Formats: sequence, C-alpha cells, structure tokens
Amino acid sequence: MTDALKRLSDEGVAIWLDDLSRKRITSGNLAELIDQSHVVGVTTNPSIFQKAISQGDGYEQQLTDLAARKVTVEEAVRMITTADVRDAADILRPVFDATDGQDGRVSIEVDPRLAHNTLATVAEAKQLAWLVDRPNTLIKIPATKAGLPAITETIGRGISVNVTLIFSLERYRAVMDAYLAGLEKAKAAGLDLSKIHSVASFFVSRVDTEVDKRLDALGSDEAKAAKGKSALANARLAYEAYEEVFSGDRWAALDKAQANKQRPLWASTGVKDPELKDTLYVDDLVAPNTVNTMPEATLEAVADHGEITGNTVAGGYDQARADLDAIKKLGISYDEVVQLLEDEGVEKFEASWNDLLKSTEAELSRLAPSKG
Repeated sequence: MTDALKRLSDEGVAIWLDDLSRKRITSGNLAELIDQSHVVGVTTNPSIFQKAISQGDGYEQQLTDLAARKVTVEEAVRMITTADVRDAADILRPVFDATDGQDGRVSIEVDPRLAHNTLATVAEAKQLAWLVDRPNTLIKIPATKAGLPAITETIGRGISVNVTLIFSLERYRAVMDAYLAGLEKAKAAGLDLSKIHSVASFFVSRVDTEVDKRLDALGSDEAKAAKGKSALANARLAYEAYEEVFSGDRWAALDKAQANKQRPLWASTGVKDPELKDTLYVDDLVAPNTVNTMPEATLEAVADHGEITGNTVAGGYDQARADLDAIKKLGISYDEVVQLLEDEGVEKFEASWNDLLKSTEAELSRLAPSKG
C-alpha cells in the first residue's frame, strides 16, 4: 500500500476524520487512526451524533445515570455529545501541543435549530466551550446570514470556531470578513490572537450532486460534458479567494499581532456519484494550509489508491471559472443552487438533531428507574 495519506499530509493538507462515536474512542480506534493514518483532527455534526447514539454502543451507562437524575432530553444530549468531544480532545491533545494549536482539534456544533438566531448561537457557543472545557475544541457555527455576526462575536471572545455549511463564494468571503472582524475585536480587547484558531468548512460533493442532477435533466452533450466539474471549480475558486484575503493589508495588521489564518476546510468529501473517482475530492483539492475532513470510507480509499501528485489547486483558477461559466450558459443558476444547498444543509442537521432528541428520549424512558 502506498502511503498516500503521508504524501497528502506532507503537501500541507491536514487530515481530519469526519466521524466520532464512543466506541471509536474506547476501542482505541481513534488513537490508531492518529498513529497510523496521519489523522490530526475530528469533526462532528448532528447527523454523526444521531447515528452514533442511535446505534447505542457505549452509551447505556451514561443514559442510565441521566435517566436516574431525570434530566431533560436536551440536557442528556448535551452531556453525551460533550463527553465524547472532551474524550476525543484528550486523545488528540499531543497533536494539538505538537502543532502549536493548529491541529489536534475536535469540532462540536451549536444546536442547528439556532442557525437563524445570532444571539442564541453566541450564547450556545459560549456554553459549549465551557462545557467541553478543552483548549483544542472548535465550536461549529453555520455560515447563515445570522451566523456571520455570531462568528465575529464568538471569535472576539477568544473562542475558536469552525464555520460550517459554506457553499457559495460570496458567502465564503463574508465568512472570512466575519473572522477578521472577530480578530480585530479580540485584539481591541487585549486577547492573545495566537491562541485563536478557525477553519472555514467549504462543502464540496453536494454541489456536484445538485448541479449534475440538473445537467442530467438537460441531457445534451454539453450538459454531459459539464458533469462532475462544478464542485472542484467552486472549491478552487474559494482557495483563490482565501489567498487574496490572507495576503491583503487588513490581514497584514493582524498577522503582526500573531493571528492565525483561517484555513479552508474541504467538507463533504465523500463522493456521492459512483461514476466519479471515489478519491476525487481529496486528490484534486491538494493545496497548502488546508484541511480535508473525510468519512472513514474516503480515508481508507485514499490510503489504498489515492493519487497525490502535488498541488492540484494552484494554476486551476481560469479553468474553474470556465467550468462554472459552462453551467451558467446551460441555464443553471449558481446562486439558486448554493442557496438551496445551504437551506437543505440547515434542514438536514435540524432533522438529525430532532431524531437524536427522539431516540435519546426513548432511551431515557426505557432506562428510567421503576417507581417501586
């Protein structure tokens, strides 16, 4: 087996695992992935926790204790998820220390039902940072319009943030602006900017899924030729925007104060279309100072047959613009696609959160002590 994961890491791509469960923690699997597969971070989301807790491995004792205390289902979910994040953060602490805080990070998301409420999102971010109480945590805040001022406020308080659900280039620029504004606020408050970190999770595969569905409906030769290109084009142009913003005058002032760049994080990198190469969104998005968070199946695919051939983003910007222009000429609205994906992303996480509440409530009822 070629060590494609090591080559990827050597190219400046931080490999994070897009999954977490108590079984993964207690079995030693997470430690093994760190040791053998160059994994240096973990991301979670409501869907990941819903799947982990509904499968039940390792949660029975804590659920029994929570049932005995008659806690609310909301509190139970928070106690369970923050316990997993805290334990994962402890396992990743040596990586955090070795990379001076850049990696060794675990992300936990604010309640997705708060995605359109700025004040509640900030309050939840503060609460989660306090509950997990580990310096290597990232609080995930969605890049909705209400999320942007929440990002600024949270960063301004010195809390590190993973901005999630970014689909459009315009919104990504607004996210970077919100981060810089947060750093400026933190600097004015006298905080140590070197301790504040952030990643911007730019979603990849869902763009191809939505655009290609529309191209299939058109059915022309031009439409077929445009398939499987939009997601990479979108991500590459995001990296171009990142390079521009973090080499500008506004950044220079923060850089002098030891601030950290907000790294682009490629999210949703599991390929959904079986006709596309299963390592596409890893092999073709190699660029320095990025993060690629992968589901385990993608991680294994890259380890087995990934083709890491150096930087596959630089020099591709003109082609990326041409690829997005091609779908526009076919009558597919980029703005409509990315807004739909953001709306669906929030809805999917809300649905997963509600499912998580329901399944946890059922477990608490089942395990509640009898009144006898």
